[in-house]
Amino acid sequence: MPPAKKRTRTYDSAKIRTAVLAQFGNVREAVRTLTPEQLARPTRLGDWTVHELAAHIAMVLGTVHRYLSVPEPVKHEVPLMDWPFATVTAAAQVDEDTRALAESAGTELDELFTRTLTDIEASLAAAPDQRLVPSRFGAMTLGDFLVTRTVELTVHTDDLNDAVPGLDVPYDRQALAACARLLADALALKAPGASTEVRIPPYAVVQCVEGPRHTRGTPPNVVETDPLTWIRLATGRTDWASALAGARVSASGERADLSGLLPIMG
Repeated sequence: MPPAKKRTRTYDSAKIRTAVLAQFGNVREAVRTLTPEQLARPTRLGDWTVHELAAHIAMVLGTVHRYLSVPEPVKHEVPLMDWPFATVTAAAQVDEDTRALAESAGTELDELFTRTLTDIEASLAAAPDQRLVPSRFGAMTLGDFLVTRTVELTVHTDDLNDAVPGLDVPYDRQALAACARLLADALALKAPGASTEVRIPPYAVVQCVEGPRHTRGTPPNVVETDPLTWIRLATGRTDWASALAGARVSASGERADLSGLLPIMG
């Protein structure tokens, strides 16, 4: 796991909390409309169905309440920028937990979402950002953990929209922004340097990749793409060649090929 050496971007606590609840609310409203046939549809996440994907979305937010319900850890162990690189280590356990929750929820997904939302609203009301929570990878601050929830919710909203054509669950702007920024910063951490500028308008610009550093004007190596394409690249939902071929990403310069650095999260 790369060490978190660069200064971590700061996030507005109130905006992140609002974004997390808003995006979960968007998914909740959409899940309410799904028919049994739609819930049985496949997703791009292995052999998960839409039903299991929906249960997983409830689970990733439900962890906030669950973690706040146990004693606070003694020591801070996981900086925010370690989290994107750690997620792959928990894939098997996440799959097991998701299937168990989907089975226990059965057809009562709306009840699961309602209970999850009620629990988290109550938990967050009295919990400061500095409070430590025991994530799967070690103790994090609540503020950092909530930023990771914007990634989980945004990425899986996109999975849901992909699995159910026409569903069109909206993306909360602040959640989308935080997700894009965290994954961009993770790229800069994975490939430190300043020879290549990666632009994800309107949310993020980072410099990365070793090589000659530009000091003024337009850098010699530039990558630009939209937030959702970037998120799909960073999480392996699409690949570099396909994004280039579909004109969803532009890349100029000899160090603008990011294919060897993607995905960032497995």
